[in-house]
Amino acid sequence: MTGVNGTIEAEEVIDVHVEHLTEWISATNDPGKLIPYINGLGLRGNYPAEVDVAKNHLYFRLRITPESKGTWVDVLGAPRGLSHPVTFSVGLENQFPFDTVFDSSKPLPLVVVDKFYGAVALVVVLVTLIIFVRLARTTNLIREAAPETDDGRLRPYNLGRTQMAFWFLLVCISYIVIWLITGALDTITSSLLGLMGISAGTALGEAMIDADKMDTKADQLTTLTAQKQAIDQGLSELKSQPSVGDPERLEEARTRQFKITQELGKLAPSGSAPRSRGFTRDILSGGADYSLHRFQIVVWTIVLGIMFLSSTYETLTMPEFSPTLLGLMGISSGTYIGFKFPEKK
Repeated sequence: MTGVNGTIEAEEVIDVHVEHLTEWISATNDPGKLIPYINGLGLRGNYPAEVDVAKNHLYFRLRITPESKGTWVDVLGAPRGLSHPVTFSVGLENQFPFDTVFDSSKPLPLVVVDKFYGAVALVVVLVTLIIFVRLARTTNLIREAAPETDDGRLRPYNLGRTQMAFWFLLVCISYIVIWLITGALDTITSSLLGLMGISAGTALGEAMIDADKMDTKADQLTTLTAQKQAIDQGLSELKSQPSVGDPERLEEARTRQFKITQELGKLAPSGSAPRSRGFTRDILSGGADYSLHRFQIVVWTIVLGIMFLSSTYETLTMPEFSPTLLGLMGISSGTYIGFKFPEKK
């Protein structure tokens, strides 16, 4: 084999010049059974799209098929740039590839990512990350659903919403990268959908609990306000008609008024609105101190995230998490939701 015209890239057509192809065919060999070899690894099932015997040329479309997927993962996985040099030849399946006489000073580049689409995807990903980080820092995108503070400080970061955003960004960026390299569209696994469902369920359950606490607090505030108004009115009547009341009733009403005023002060929105104390402290503490159940879910999320990135980078496929790992995440999330009930009473 003496020459290759075209780009060595998945789903692209290349023209391969094979010296003495006519003589090889004359020896009762079938050129339709030849396949490309990249770095000595055969692309199984990738037979010539056209054979030009007169010119000793073979035309291949370098398709990613189920038979050749393993080879493509080996040559494209763990990408080190937009392209890298490879050896290329052709040969029969389950045999050795033909010898090549290429100029060693001009290695054949294998295109991993098209420059144009790679640049567009990079811009899209960077803009998305910049917008997300800005919104996360300056708005309540991933913060607690709580009353606004009087001093303008932002609410605390919310663990459930942060976890949901973490998996959304990780899956979205990985999906784009895999599509750029392999052209595959159906890459999201069923277990990954389950994991995203767990994170979404955690955020939803947390939001429902927080909303219930806010409704309970509002009901208490309404009830105490009505009681205070009634006591204030009763005190006014006792003070205006001393003969009707007695010192004991007056003192009891004042004591009750003082207690209700204290309770109203604790429930008042301006005094009870939570304020952010920093990202790490917000997601690891549900009150005054750090919480083990929060620490547990954060650690497992990071561990699974590292496993996800490693698998995607090496194999160009999103991992299939085992039911045991999904169960572990479900237990961590359930424990976190369970501890949300007594938190911040």
